[in-house]
Amino acid sequence: MAAQGVKTLVPASETAVVGLSEVGRKIGNIAKAYFTLSRTLKQFRPSLLILIDFPEFNLRMAAKAKKWSIPVMYYISPQVWAWRSGRVKKIASLVDRIVCILPFEVEFYRERGISVDYVGHPILDAIPAEIRPEDMRGQLGLADSHPVVGVAPGSRDQEIHNLLPIMLRAMEGLSKRYRGLSCLLPLAPTIDEKKVKPLVEDFRVPLKICHQSIYEVFSCCDCAMVASGTATLEAAAMEVPMVVAYKVSPLSFFLAKRVVKVDHICLVNLVAGYEVVPELIQDEVTPEHLEKHLITMLEDSVARDKMVQALREVKEKLGKGGASRRAAEIAMTIIESRAGKAG
Repeated sequence: MAAQGVKTLVPASETAVVGLSEVGRKIGNIAKAYFTLSRTLKQFRPSLLILIDFPEFNLRMAAKAKKWSIPVMYYISPQVWAWRSGRVKKIASLVDRIVCILPFEVEFYRERGISVDYVGHPILDAIPAEIRPEDMRGQLGLADSHPVVGVAPGSRDQEIHNLLPIMLRAMEGLSKRYRGLSCLLPLAPTIDEKKVKPLVEDFRVPLKICHQSIYEVFSCCDCAMVASGTATLEAAAMEVPMVVAYKVSPLSFFLAKRVVKVDHICLVNLVAGYEVVPELIQDEVTPEHLEKHLITMLEDSVARDKMVQALREVKEKLGKGGASRRAAEIAMTIIESRAGKAG
């Protein structure tokens, strides 16, 4: 958004957290962001407030917008279908339009009388028009490497610290089994490479930190270890077999177990409706478990082909592209409707 000219009042990285108990570490940043944005809404009274995810914060912003008669569109809707579904009543009272990017969300909101549109997933538009894996392999110096394993430990500092060391220990084990092994880490734009390098230095792993897009990096990979989140759908879009990991603080996990009401935590499995890729949660996230699943993907061709076919089906369910354009058209419709009423 910033690259497109959007004026950033508060960088998202200052308020991003994973887990419930971790919020306390950034409560100061979150409070500052709340007051900054509240003042901005009151002063400028925009034609439309577009909320993206982060419901605990954004629903408070929606309440402020409601107070000042500013219409609200929620894009990347809250995962109330997964936990604390009671919040849907608050959403119904504060939000004028929900715009979903996951197909199974539509029925949930419509059943509760909320105006909702499904636009497909924006990652389909983010994939470069033409990726030549052989060119990327040459660019990354992988000509003689096999296998190539992707490591995507997340886009937040907490995820990196929780998952990357465990993933690297798994790679150490694999490197003993596969002498030509290479490991690629696509660096998320929100992560400072200076924070990653100290975590990598203690491991004897043939690792390359990559600044290319995650799609270009995944195009070179035979399989991957991926933190639970959007990156799992990005891997699915590139048809890369994967094992998914989720690990937060013990307190956050204790609390989450009591409120989360879904059978899977991985978006790929949620979209598919069944377990397409293995999920390792909390204490299951060990180097040994990760290594075992990666070996299966590399050596069991039948299991690998079955997973790849299922990933193709997941990709098809995410739409045909153009999600951002459709979301923008809905936003303009709301703005024009408001202008018409004002006139």
